[in-house]
Amino acid sequence: MTAFGMFLAAGMLFLAAGTGQAQTTARAPDLGIPLDGTPGPLDAITDVPGVAVGHTTLISGSGKLQVGTGPIRTGVTAVFPRGTGDLAEVFAGWFSLNGNGEMTGTAWIDDYGRLLYPITITNTNSVGTVRDAVIEWGRTRVPGVFNCCLPAVAETWDGDLNDIYGFHVTKKHVFAALAAAKPGPVAEGNVGGGTGMQCLGFKGGIGTASRRLAERAGGFTVGVLVQCNFGLRRQLRIAGVPVGEEISEPKPCYDTDTPLDADQADMRCPRGANREKERGSIIAIIATDAPLLPHQLRRVARRAALGIGRMGGTAGAGSGDLFLAFSTARTKAADSLGVTSVPMLQDERIDPVYEATVQATEGAIINAMLAARTMTGADYLRVPALPHDQLRAVLKKYNRLDGKK
Repeated sequence: MTAFGMFLAAGMLFLAAGTGQAQTTARAPDLGIPLDGTPGPLDAITDVPGVAVGHTTLISGSGKLQVGTGPIRTGVTAVFPRGTGDLAEVFAGWFSLNGNGEMTGTAWIDDYGRLLYPITITNTNSVGTVRDAVIEWGRTRVPGVFNCCLPAVAETWDGDLNDIYGFHVTKKHVFAALAAAKPGPVAEGNVGGGTGMQCLGFKGGIGTASRRLAERAGGFTVGVLVQCNFGLRRQLRIAGVPVGEEISEPKPCYDTDTPLDADQADMRCPRGANREKERGSIIAIIATDAPLLPHQLRRVARRAALGIGRMGGTAGAGSGDLFLAFSTARTKAADSLGVTSVPMLQDERIDPVYEATVQATEGAIINAMLAARTMTGADYLRVPALPHDQLRAVLKKYNRLDGKK
């Protein structure tokens, strides 16, 4: 099979031998997890009108890591702020909670407060390839691009499960993710850039959620998409409950009888072990139709950190925690003097947007973990999915299970 033949576009998931185990599909409300706020119809970033999301998922091979060959557990995720049919710029702002990571194009966003390209997310070592591909794709498509190519491309590390030094993501995989982008339900878990990610001691990946503001607060929508790859199991909190302390099994482990390196030997299945040092990351993309200017969007982006904190994340020294917010609100055409009128929500009325951002970030991380499936990747490393039945039991123990479920 060629590399291109392995890609899977939005919503499709290919499980090679040993890469995953089935678990009933569920999201936070389905399991009775009591979360704050009112979700949009899809509880997804695509509840913000116009937003479209596409994935390319690469899953191939099993067994011992052979650099350049596999196993491959990686991909690309693309987010279009106004959809594939409208590439007009949007106002944007970004924030780094901890900078052990990469998001390209941020100097442009700092100085100009605008976003001209679709946002893409991938693994750490593929940022350059993805950036080049987006530039090539946008040269004849993105209005206003003239010898200036500064897209936002972000990353998290999937090198435990994936042959990350094999550089398996190519331009055609990026083109495929861009072509697959669409509105509507968003595939979550082991898809796109999130394919090989781990989160808070369990399998992580792509997740999304949204919150709808009350009409008295403007009726705006805030949507968040995360690529979660951060945190330690003992830190995991869901609905305020210390889930990571309560669920001790299963642990990540090496599922093989073959010889292991010294640093892997103590993690052979079924014993396994929990990671004790933070070396993950999280990317959060925040979309809203509220009319916000770049300086306001920078403040919105900061609020993603509070949603991560609700989950137990502490932004350790090894973590890259980078957040980007944009507004799809329309501006008026410039007059004959080049003056443009732009709407702006009063700062005195922005708190509901902040609150919705915190809530949707928390919800997106939970949805990513619920959607993710147990995955075995490079060197037979098996990372377990968060077990839904144990999670419900823990929430019930702490009287935090929605009684209607």
